[in-house]
Amino acid sequence: MTEPPPESAPSTPPPPPTSTTVIHPRREPFEHGLLPIPKLIFSDPAQTLISFKHKLLESSSNNRVGSVAISESLQISVEQAKLVLDTLASVLPSESDSESDSVDVNDLVLFLYVQSYKRLLPRTHKDSAAVADVWPSTSAFDGYLSALSPLQLVRSNSKRFTPSQADEEAHQLSYLQKHLANIVSLLAEPVEGESEESLVLTMDRFEHLGFLFQYGDKGSEGNSLSQSSPFFANSDPDMPAVPVPASQVHDWLLQNIASALEYIAERTSSKENGPVSVSDQDVAMTDASTVPVKVSTSARGASLIEGISKSSYAKHASDIKGSSVKVLNCHESAIYILAPLRYATIYGCSDATIVIGAVGKAVRVEHCERVHVIVAAKRICIANCRECVFFLGVNQQPLIVGDNHKLQVAPYNTFYSQLEQHMNEVGVLPSVNRWDEPIALGMVDPHDSLSHPAGVSDAQAESAARVDPDQFTNFVIPNWLEGESTGSTKDNPFTLPEGYMASQQRNERNLGEIRQLLREAPLEESRKRELSSALHVYFKDWLYASGNIRQLYYLQGD
Repeated sequence: MTEPPPESAPSTPPPPPTSTTVIHPRREPFEHGLLPIPKLIFSDPAQTLISFKHKLLESSSNNRVGSVAISESLQISVEQAKLVLDTLASVLPSESDSESDSVDVNDLVLFLYVQSYKRLLPRTHKDSAAVADVWPSTSAFDGYLSALSPLQLVRSNSKRFTPSQADEEAHQLSYLQKHLANIVSLLAEPVEGESEESLVLTMDRFEHLGFLFQYGDKGSEGNSLSQSSPFFANSDPDMPAVPVPASQVHDWLLQNIASALEYIAERTSSKENGPVSVSDQDVAMTDASTVPVKVSTSARGASLIEGISKSSYAKHASDIKGSSVKVLNCHESAIYILAPLRYATIYGCSDATIVIGAVGKAVRVEHCERVHVIVAAKRICIANCRECVFFLGVNQQPLIVGDNHKLQVAPYNTFYSQLEQHMNEVGVLPSVNRWDEPIALGMVDPHDSLSHPAGVSDAQAESAARVDPDQFTNFVIPNWLEGESTGSTKDNPFTLPEGYMASQQRNERNLGEIRQLLREAPLEESRKRELSSALHVYFKDWLYASGNIRQLYYLQGD
């Protein structure tokens, strides 16, 4: 076992890291694992959570606890404790731990510790007037957020104001760097017969650091953290590994984080000063778009779809590298991502229809206006949105947080030929749909570094209304989007509630009757043309009123 040199010893700088040797933060806990529940955020998380952990371990025989124990220990409701359990399960790196009604105490304390994390905000614009003009000053958000709120900044259609993946990763690494001593101490245990300062980490405890850190670019599918470390990489699987002093683990991680931050800074600097690599871009869209689109992919990170405007865009399973997608700053467009995913994020979009195939872990929709989202997923979180409609096939209750206005939810309303195959791949069940059971939490998100007016910290987020069954329509995904794919799905895999099913059948029946009447009507050619013209006008009005006009954007580029 090799030990890192002491900090005081002179040493040559480490060689520049490659993508396979750089340590990364696991983004999922920071992007999908934060809950705006005040009792989960501690003023002194290290001491509070060490005491909390000992208390839980005393009442558990196998290091695992369920929602009742979490509720009693944190003094939160059982419903909130179940939400903690489900949210933690959705961001665990191991699939085997994510389908249980209990959680390992070590993972739980790390999850609770990072609830103190504050997200990176968009950078301030040097020209406040330009930002203020992006959206009308009568926005429902203006009375709540400042004139330079993230809502307005992300909607400026400029990447300069949206934190890049590198910015966010550096911010997360800096947070872990600052809190590393506390994080390691949460997992460490004293050596029997020695002083309390002699803390060690067993291989099992060390492996739990994989909740926050990962090596290389393979994401959760890569090697375990212990196999990438100098401490346990060559351990005999048939023999228990020798515990490692916690101080050595701490120093090794600090060294790796410092190297990673330096690596990010060098890459960012070279990208800003040099030409954009063609390999980083995948521009695939219709000519109708008026804004350059960047679609970058990474095996470890998310596929980014940015800046689509007044156009349509489609991505299939074969196009996706990795298992996550982020749709950022897209406007007046129809976007189809017909693929199985683990995570999906929709951020800063407006006046768009976004269809996402199947998401096995979590979807987050944030800072969107007048967007229709259609998704089959295990869970979804909606934050700071306005006048959006969500057509959901979800296995867990939708979570609504932050400052929302006029949200609507409806049952899932579409299909494509490979949908059921994709749902099976990621574990979304068609037999369970909790679309109409949203949970609304706090209006103020303590994870955003914003100043909020006094008196609203305990206000509950506005929930969502159900779409009237008479206004419910099926969404048709154009056949040509699927190319040569041959799947078995012929209909919506989720069962529609009775009222929506009746409305759908009534619409189909009415359409059939109208077609029959038109065929049999004894009209002269001139009258038929007048009738056809009137129907087109009414149809056009309906397209705009319902938002279905977005489905026709593909025709603009033809």
